[in-house]
Amino acid sequence: SLLMKRKLFLYNFKNLRWAKGRRETYLCYVVKRRDSATSCSLDFGYLRNQMGCHVEVLFLRYIAAWDLDPDRCYRITWFTSWSPCYDCAQHVANFLRSYPNLTLRIFTARLYFCEDRKAEPEGLRRLHRAGAQIAIMTFKDYFYCWNTFVENREQAFKGWEGLHENSVHLSRKLRRILLPLYEVDDLRDAFKTLGL
Repeated sequence: SLLMKRKLFLYNFKNLRWAKGRRETYLCYVVKRRDSATSCSLDFGYLRNQMGCHVEVLFLRYIAAWDLDPDRCYRITWFTSWSPCYDCAQHVANFLRSYPNLTLRIFTARLYFCEDRKAEPEGLRRLHRAGAQIAIMTFKDYFYCWNTFVENREQAFKGWEGLHENSVHLSRKLRRILLPLYEVDDLRDAFKTLGL
C-alpha cells in the first residue's frame, strides 16, 4: 500500500521529547516539478530504514535513478520522524550541490542526537548551508501528512496532548542549531552584559 497504517504513523511521528524505543526513521515524500508559475506532482509515498541503510540514502538512490532533467526545476518535500544523522546530512548536502535545479524542504517530528552530541547539529548546519530548508513539524504538517500519507479511513486527525508545546520547544532548539555561530556568540556576550 502507498499509505501508512494509522498506528504506525502515530507511533513513529509523535513529537515526544523522549522518544524511547523508536529506532526506525520514516520518511514521507512529495516530488513536484515546477513549470513557471505552476507545479506538477510527480510522486509521493513513504519509506523507512531497510537492512542497515538509512531512509535518506534510500531516497537519494531512488531519486537519482529518475535521471532528472537538468533544465527543469524540482521541489522535494520530506516529512521525517527523525532529523538526519550526521552522515545522512552529509550525503544529502552533497546531493543538493550536485543538483542545483532541485530544492528540498525537510519537516521533522523530532531532532536526532547520537552519543557525539556535536556531530548531528553540525550535519544539520551543513545541510542548511547546502540549501535545504529544515523545520519542525507543526499541527498543520501532521494534518497534511494524515490526509496525504495515512490510511485514515476518513477519520479526522486529532493531535495529542503536548503536540504544540513540543513543536515550539523543538523549533527553538533547531533555530539555535541553525543560527550562525557568530550570532550565538553575540547572544552569549549580550547575556553576559545583561548579567543573565
